[in-house]
Amino acid sequence: MGFKNIKLNDGREIPAIGYGTWKIGYGEDAISQIQQSISLGFDHVDTAQVYRNETETGDALIRSGIERKDVWITTKFSGSVPGLSIRASIEESLKKLGVDYVDLYLIHSVNAIKGDIAGAWREFELLKKEGLAKSIGVSNFSVDNLKELFRTAEVKPAVNQILLHPYVYSKQKELIEFQNKHNIVTEAYSPLIPITHQPGGPVDKPVAEIGKKLGLEPEQVLLAWVKAKGAVILSTSSKEQRLKRYLAVGDIDLSEADVEAIDAAGRQH
Repeated sequence: MGFKNIKLNDGREIPAIGYGTWKIGYGEDAISQIQQSISLGFDHVDTAQVYRNETETGDALIRSGIERKDVWITTKFSGSVPGLSIRASIEESLKKLGVDYVDLYLIHSVNAIKGDIAGAWREFELLKKEGLAKSIGVSNFSVDNLKELFRTAEVKPAVNQILLHPYVYSKQKELIEFQNKHNIVTEAYSPLIPITHQPGGPVDKPVAEIGKKLGLEPEQVLLAWVKAKGAVILSTSSKEQRLKRYLAVGDIDLSEADVEAIDAAGRQH
């Protein structure tokens, strides 16, 4: 069965797992990594202006032979090119990606728009209206940021892409609940930090126990935890077998007790 798409508040559906390009760099190595992910079954690629690999993403899509309609492309306005407006930025991103539209365009952070949430969102709404971005959303926004956006918005963000793993869940819980209330999908980046950057912490024990019980690798347990929270998973790897294990999480469901065990361990950090 695999992963099921998640419905957005604009009526579109986003693939529930995406290949993130944040840390893969650029050049031929980045192209080959993105190609590999597509060949294995990823149909959702997440990039950004500041990652400097939109061109590589576009090249990988072309080389893979995948049809435009069969892949979800997300990129972001990062404000990383001095003097380049939001419109000029998306036009440049589209050119680099080799496409006429992106499926999802995000404000990368409040800092990217120098705090002008209302003004930036008006421009995003216009890009959506013109079809340059089929869906629009935000990244790294807080509850207060979203409330400020709501005061002038005609279109609600479809998603908010945030840092999400067990060690930050208690801090992010209020935001996630607020987004659920307003039908804004949570996208989770860096979900594997507990095992990739912070091994030896309290989450290791329940993850190992659940993995042993279900015959899963630690990264599968953590991604299944993210899935249980209803979030879109964004992760990356250069290793084929690891990517296959990511995709297999679509058929893995943790019990409520398993999820709570990871939550409780996360709160101890």
